[in-house]
Amino acid sequence: MTANHPAEHPVDGAYGLLRAGARSRADAVFLLFAADADEPVEISYVEQLRRADETAGLLAGLGVGPGDRVHLMTPNRPEFLDVWFACARLGAVVVPVNPLSTSGEVAHQLADSRAVVSVVDPALRATVEAAAGDRAVLTLDEIVARRAGATPPPPHDRTDVAAIMFTSGTTSVPKGVQVTHANYLRAGRAVAEHLGLTAEDRWLVTLPLFHGNAQYYCLMSALVSGASVALTSRFSATGWPRQARDLRPTIASLFAAPIRMLLARSEPDPADVDTALRLVLFAQNLAEAQAAEFEARFGAPLVQLYGMTETVVPPFVNPLDERRRWDSIGLPLPGVRARVVDEQGDPVPAGTPGELQIGGTPGVDVTPGYDGRPEATAALFDGEWLRTGDLVRLDELGRAFFVDRAKDMVKRAGENVAASEVEQVLGAHPAVLESAVHGIPDPVYDEAIVAHVVLRPGSRAEPAELIEWCRERLSRFKVPETVVVREELPRTSVGKIRKDALRAEFAASS
Repeated sequence: MTANHPAEHPVDGAYGLLRAGARSRADAVFLLFAADADEPVEISYVEQLRRADETAGLLAGLGVGPGDRVHLMTPNRPEFLDVWFACARLGAVVVPVNPLSTSGEVAHQLADSRAVVSVVDPALRATVEAAAGDRAVLTLDEIVARRAGATPPPPHDRTDVAAIMFTSGTTSVPKGVQVTHANYLRAGRAVAEHLGLTAEDRWLVTLPLFHGNAQYYCLMSALVSGASVALTSRFSATGWPRQARDLRPTIASLFAAPIRMLLARSEPDPADVDTALRLVLFAQNLAEAQAAEFEARFGAPLVQLYGMTETVVPPFVNPLDERRRWDSIGLPLPGVRARVVDEQGDPVPAGTPGELQIGGTPGVDVTPGYDGRPEATAALFDGEWLRTGDLVRLDELGRAFFVDRAKDMVKRAGENVAASEVEQVLGAHPAVLESAVHGIPDPVYDEAIVAHVVLRPGSRAEPAELIEWCRERLSRFKVPETVVVREELPRTSVGKIRKDALRAEFAASS
């Protein structure tokens, strides 16, 4: 399946938007970077353009040209954006990866993406060099020291792949998702229009830059609207409330897990409500009490949305009016086509769970596919529809409610049990901070239900008590047979719970 770009392209994407911003808002702040204990560093639009151009000149001098892949491995820091924009100018393909990657994982990333050079944080150089072979490895500090005065070639007008972003790889070898310049532009415009972003807005970005959330929803919508970005080096549960006050963001993006963490680990302060926040995007499930506590504490509504690396544009976002519901993933954005189907691919009626599929032009609305993996790309699409692998149900107003990942449904004695439903019930227990539910093979009932639970600091609850809590609130076949109380849950870099690791750990201990 190949990209089919509409007539209004070619698109020069992120770099073109930066260049336009530097012309119209030269001295306006583009980036406000706050390291852990340092004073924030301000970078204007015109300064960001200079940094990008000089970085492009340096990379070009090393032989990087159109279509070449540039591996980028770093925690959040401004130089990530220098390389990101530089690749867009050169027509090169940036391959941003998790800075926690091991040498073995880096070896896969480099080989799979066919990267010609790796750009790394200095602290990660040894990890990358152990896997790089004869590829050049350049630290971000070396880029800063060597790029002054480097002359870049003219901006490239490529309209194809701008980035390759690897999936988390919790069920298979990580695959590189292709993201085009047109994809980026479409996502930025869709988010900016829905949220009503203007040049007066400022994103608070505490999630990792290598992830689609920060790039698609935050950076691109800021560039489209001439807004600014307040970037932190990492998410801090205790530091987020202060950052939300001091950096004066008007909008932020989080996942449910970081929200739970900051509610549990940071002490409420009467000053918490003294922010400029007008809304906070989030994804994944929150308990009702947690959502209410966050909104009351920070004086900002939570707006749930749904998206994945492959959809690029978030297909569902809550409306910013009386139809908003914290427990719904919202309504389709304008121009988004979506359907909910059964296992045979037939549409299901309202209220019935089915797989969410997204229609759109590959390379514009959704990814054109997985890099170098035609079979996986073919499996991703059902004709014109992208298969998400997620189960949702629609209500009579067309609002969507996330049910579960199809692979996380538990098959129990002929009944389908949504792990998310059990997790929501456990999350309502006053002692429970968060939980993760999965199935294990059972010789009689197909699968048995196991719940892993993390308690709130200072709280106590025995497994038997939590099982009884579920028994009082769930049908008998949905009640966990086993509850494991633990200190923490294994996570991906953006806070998603790794149920594959939980299954393997439980199996090994049984």
